[in-house]
Amino acid sequence: MVEQAEALKAAAVAAGPSAPAPTCPKWTVKDLVEHIAQVHNMVVEGLKLGRDDKRPAIAQLPEDWDELVAWWDAKRMEMVTALGEADPAKQAWSFIPEMGTYGWWARRQAHETAIHRLDAEHAQSEKVPTLLFDSELAADGIDEVLATMSVYRARAKRPEVTVEGTLLVHAADAGRAWILHARGGVVEVGPVEDSATAADATLAGTADAVYRAVWKRPSHAILNGREELLQAVNSG
Repeated sequence: MVEQAEALKAAAVAAGPSAPAPTCPKWTVKDLVEHIAQVHNMVVEGLKLGRDDKRPAIAQLPEDWDELVAWWDAKRMEMVTALGEADPAKQAWSFIPEMGTYGWWARRQAHETAIHRLDAEHAQSEKVPTLLFDSELAADGIDEVLATMSVYRARAKRPEVTVEGTLLVHAADAGRAWILHARGGVVEVGPVEDSATAADATLAGTADAVYRAVWKRPSHAILNGREELLQAVNSG
C-alpha cells in the first residue's frame, strides 16, 4: 500500500491538479486525489468505530492543491500506522459489515490505492507500462474483485446483475484461475478445479492485465465469448 500510494502521489504531482484523468471520466487529477484522500480519511475514522456504527462523515478538504496533498499525506500515514499496529482480526466499521476487520481494510486499501495509482499514471502519460503490478498483488486484487466485491454488490443490487452464465478468469503468470457463475441476480465465485472447465466467456492474460480488466481499466487482457458477462464483475 505504501509503495502504491507513493507512486500515485508522484504521478499526480507530475501530471498537475488540472490534468484530466482519462480512466475516471469527468475527473481531473485533483478530483482523483480528493477521492483517495476522502477514502483514506474514511478508513481512519472507520477504524475507530464498531461494526454497527454509522458511516463516517465526509471530511472538509483543503481547496489549495499543495495543502490537499499534505492533508492526504497525513491521513494516509495515520491509516497505515493504525492498520500496521493492530491485530488484523480486530473488528471495525465497514460498508460490508461482515467484512469489517483491520485486515480486510488493509487489503481493501492496498487495491484501492493501486488502481488509483494506475489512474494517475494514465493522467501523467499516454504511455503507461503494461507491467506495473507484481503478479502476487495483481492476483490478490483479482480475487478481491471477483470473490468479495462482485458477490457483495450483486447481493446488494448495486447494480442488479441481469446477465446469466459462467466467466472463466485466468491470470497466467500467477498460476491462478477463477470461475464466476451469474444466475438469478446472484454471483458466486470459486477456484477452478479442472483445467477443462467449460465457460461462456474467458478473460485471460497476465495478472497485471486481468487486474486492470476487472477494474474496467485499459488492459491487454483477452476476452473471448460472451463479453456481456463482464457486467457481473463489479469492483465498485
